[in-house]
Amino acid sequence: MSGAAATGASTAAIAATIANAIKACGTLIRVEPQEFLKIVGKQDQPLVVIKSPGAFSHSTKYLTSYKGLAFHCKSQTELMIPSNTEVIHAKKFSMPDI
Repeated sequence: MSGAAATGASTAAIAATIANAIKACGTLIRVEPQEFLKIVGKQDQPLVVIKSPGAFSHSTKYLTSYKGLAFHCKSQTELMIPSNTEVIHAKKFSMPDI
């Protein structure tokens, strides 16, 4: 497996782990966009899943994990994600509307 393929596989595994953790415990913490950026900034190698606005949504959705918890936010404007962040662009988010 090439380096790029291995990185892609590990990224997919991390995203699946986050998704499974959310399903298992149901813990999703909604925060404001600026608080979300603070959480991402505390991590050495952050991973953020982004869902761009669609036909029925005017906001971008963001998801990350930190210390075993899953944090998400919505923003009408694009957030300035730190350059050291690994980003996954999701086709669809499936999360409860709390």
